[in-house]
Amino acid sequence: MPSRSSPASGPSSPWDGEFARYFGERAHSLRSTAYLLCGDWHRAEDLAQAALLKLYLAWPRLARHDALDAYARKIVLRTFLAENRRSRWKRERLTDAPPDVPAPAAETEHDQLIQQALAALAPRQRAVLVLRYFEDLSVEETAAALGCRTGTVKSQAARGLATLRTRLGPHFEALPVPGRR
Repeated sequence: MPSRSSPASGPSSPWDGEFARYFGERAHSLRSTAYLLCGDWHRAEDLAQAALLKLYLAWPRLARHDALDAYARKIVLRTFLAENRRSRWKRERLTDAPPDVPAPAAETEHDQLIQQALAALAPRQRAVLVLRYFEDLSVEETAAALGCRTGTVKSQAARGLATLRTRLGPHFEALPVPGRR
């Protein structure tokens, strides 16, 4: 009887098919969320990949597969915040090699404007705004994802929106923010 896995891939787990389906359905969405958080597609890919690896490792222990999207989003968010905490303490190493040239972006001017304004925010404020207005989570869901109180979400959102208003000026009112009149 033929083996289900090749020697190169190692033994397969009983949950591999289920996880592969979830990966196929949600990987793009997680990358998009990560991009909104960090503003760099390469880094967003790394964040999403790290989150999906953590999710894969936890998969057999997960009892509620109906709440996977929230759990995966929380992993992306916490990975992003942890990376930003660590990056403050990293020392830059100087080399004589030129830096990598960013790939040309196929974004609209509107997208670039929003990304630049989001990049000016503190990581936590950016996370709150991405979860609240781009992921369309409630205040309570955002607080649960960030592990903080609803008052913190409200104050971080208010401060973040104030910063965006200042940075975007008259362009701010043209932003499609759900729930804003």
